[in-house]
This record gives sequence, structure tokens and C-alpha cells, in this order.
Amino acid sequence: MNDTLVLTPERILEATEDALRRYGLAKATVVDVARMLDVSHGSVYRHFPSKASLREAVAKRWLDRVNAPLQKIADSAGPAPAKLERWLRTMIAIKHKKVGDDPEMFATYLALAQEACKVVRAHKDGLVDQIAQILTEGTKQGAFHVTDTTATARSLFDATCRFHHPAHAEEWKDPQLDARIDALLALLLKGLEAPRKR
Repeated sequence: MNDTLVLTPERILEATEDALRRYGLAKATVVDVARMLDVSHGSVYRHFPSKASLREAVAKRWLDRVNAPLQKIADSAGPAPAKLERWLRTMIAIKHKKVGDDPEMFATYLALAQEACKVVRAHKDGLVDQIAQILTEGTKQGAFHVTDTTATARSLFDATCRFHHPAHAEEWKDPQLDARIDALLALLLKGLEAPRKR
């Protein structure tokens, strides 16, 4: 055992993801993580005081990876309507890709996220904030007519939920899904348009 090894939270989280992939959520333990790192489980507990805190950190890490490309879109320049549509389509595509690429790991992360309610709530709030940021820009540009950006952002997030919330993953196999997404986004964007000046 190598307890002199410099452990970082990031290395522990990487090993935890490996353990989850190898053993599954029900069987993976802190001892498994420690064994993969060739350290004692006490070394892991020095960074994460409990199994629950370690699982919460893994869920946060996963959600942060989902969030990063969306934040880039929110921070980018350009017309707000096009940016909002790109943001919504990207959010949907990220979730669909995660399900398609690795359904077992997606199911594991879904279960982890359900345990880490505070982390998920903060993640959702962050996504709503990004939408609100785009809506604010669109209002300044004269493209959107929005009086309450936060409430409208939350409504947009909720309205698209069926296409990005993991609980609906089975429905994403619908061959008409792309057409339904197109129709909903067109409707939402039309509803945000500022009235034309005469």
C-alpha cells in the first residue's frame, strides 16, 4: 500500500468512476476505490468524509462536464435567438449522447444524481441562469420581449424537459423525436420574439 502517494480529489474521483464502471453502483465501495489507488481507505476518507460525500462529488463532476459546453454557448457573442436555440439543442444532444454512448454508466449517474439532490438542484439552477443570461442579452438586443427573465428561463427549461430529463430517456427512441424537438423550439422562440415596430 502506498499511503505516501499524493492524493488529490480529482484522482480519487477518477478512480471512483472506474470502480463504478467495474462493479456497479450497488457493489462499488470506498475500499475498491482505495485499492485501485493503492492506498488505504482512510486516505480516501481524508478527502471525502463519507461514501455519500464521495458519491455526491462524482455526481457533481459528471454534471459539471455536462454544463461546461453550455456555459461556453451562453458566454459567446451573437444574436440571442440563434444562441438560445443552439444552447437548447446542445443540452438535449449532450443528454442523448450520454445515454447512447454508455447506457449502463448513464443509469449509474442517474441513480447518483437522485441521491445528490442538492447537487442536482444547483446544476438545474445553473442551467436556468444560463438561459436567463441569454434572454437578458436578447432583450437588450431588441430580439426578445421578456419581463421576468428568471421565470421565463425556468419555463423554457421545464417546457423542454421531456427532451433532456433522464427520466424520459426511453422516449428518446421515438423516430419522430427530431421533428417534435424542432416544432417545440420553433414555438418557444416565436413566443419570445419582441413585437415589430411599425
